[in-house]
Amino acid sequence: MQGLMMQQPLLVSALLEHAERHHGEREIVSRRVEGDLHRYSYRDLARRSRQLAAALQALGVGQGECVGTLAWNGHRHLELYYAVSGSGAVLHTLNPRLHTDQLAYILQHADDRVLCFDLSFLAIVEALAPVLGGRRLVAMCDRASMPPSVLELLCFEELVDAQPDGFEWPRLDEHAASSLCYTSGTTGHPKGVLYSHRSTVLHSLAAALPDALNLSARDALLPVVPMFHVNAWGLPYAACMVGAKLVLPGPALDGKSLYTLIESEGVTLSAGVPTVWQGLLSHARDIGAGFSAMRRTVIGGAACPAAMLEAFEATHGVQVLHAWGMTELSPVGAVCSFKPRQYSLPTLEQRALQLKQGRSPFGIDMKIVDADGRELPWNAKAAGELMVRGHWVANGYFRAEGSSPIVDGWFPTGDIATIDADGFMQITDRSKDVIKSGGEWISSIEIESIASLHPGVASAVCIAARHPKWDERPLLLVVRKSGAELGEGELLDFIASRVARWWTPDAVRFVESVPLGATGKVLKAQLREQYRDALMQG
Repeated sequence: MQGLMMQQPLLVSALLEHAERHHGEREIVSRRVEGDLHRYSYRDLARRSRQLAAALQALGVGQGECVGTLAWNGHRHLELYYAVSGSGAVLHTLNPRLHTDQLAYILQHADDRVLCFDLSFLAIVEALAPVLGGRRLVAMCDRASMPPSVLELLCFEELVDAQPDGFEWPRLDEHAASSLCYTSGTTGHPKGVLYSHRSTVLHSLAAALPDALNLSARDALLPVVPMFHVNAWGLPYAACMVGAKLVLPGPALDGKSLYTLIESEGVTLSAGVPTVWQGLLSHARDIGAGFSAMRRTVIGGAACPAAMLEAFEATHGVQVLHAWGMTELSPVGAVCSFKPRQYSLPTLEQRALQLKQGRSPFGIDMKIVDADGRELPWNAKAAGELMVRGHWVANGYFRAEGSSPIVDGWFPTGDIATIDADGFMQITDRSKDVIKSGGEWISSIEIESIASLHPGVASAVCIAARHPKWDERPLLLVVRKSGAELGEGELLDFIASRVARWWTPDAVRFVESVPLGATGKVLKAQLREQYRDALMQG
């Protein structure tokens, strides 16, 4: 016997319709490439998104065809999020931090019909001219700001203004593609992850849950994570779903600019990668100030250093929500929020728990397996490859017919992890980054976290270096804080007092900086190649 309930498709456009009807007056604030702060409401967003959808149709964009974006977090990019997907086309966000050759490959692989770009990225678009072919190019600005170019450019604002506000969102199949993001962490060419309307809406519901990001209409949300990176972790959709004030930082991601925006707009919740928060915390420390409204921050993309957790929690009273995910997971896979009894734990035990990536929300299942695929116990000790499945997990890659990453219905993440009896998962390493010394695993992430606790360390990266006896041993690369006179012996003693003796790095190399990839992650593969023989002398 079947239930007698309505069948309503889960669509991206429905999120915008809900925001317009129930939170129409709620504010969206954007720092624009032009340098000013732009303000309007969800009602304005909905109207302009309909006009933009009509404009894209007038340009010949059909359902299922891709529209590319090269843009910062701003109101025009947000309009594309809804206009493109809502009309049945596929939003394809491109990461401007990738190499031009990678961008050229991605553009051709996705076969974008239109490419919309912020003026900051005109030089990139012009460098891509040989592969642009017949694609329509749209500069995201008004007529007065249109730049001179050898390319034939259309004006975003003119396209919007030319259309009436009469577009009706089509009733699409909820399984239809809504957006496309390419991975940055794979070997070889980037791989496309094709999200559906259904997966996007379910992901938004899960992300907003109290035990996830606890997002509501009472919040002012600042996604520092770029809208060109895994759809800004789904936050532009979740904000619409709950009616949160949305604050978009544009290209100004330095500590001072972010702090000013957080304070002036009453931001209560922010989200970004650790490298961004280092700049914000440094600025707050330099001016001797705290946060008047911000009470929560989501840290993901890389492990949160223990020193950063302590600075946010103890110094500023800002709750850290450590999170984990992947492009293939839309991206939320786990969030570290306490269970009731854990609120009464001693502070040190709470901090240790918060350094874990957390527990999965409803909609995501996870397990850890050994090298033979056998499931391992949840005892916080057994470490194995993390496998996931769920309603917003990729089942394959875009235009990669005949090859699937799925193993017996599970997606292999490539992360090595433990899970405790309460379901809290902790990444101990990427499978490609784990250090295997004398047949035993050493967690580079844990060593980095401990090193970052030293007051003289600005950032630390632990990598595997070849060793004549043990095959591999840990080598620690450290950027000192300005003015610090930290030496190798002092730092090694500091680490040795906090880990098993055989985990202590064999050496420390002090460096001016470490290379970062397109999403702010440390390029460990590059460092491993550079320092692979650093421990082989003698």
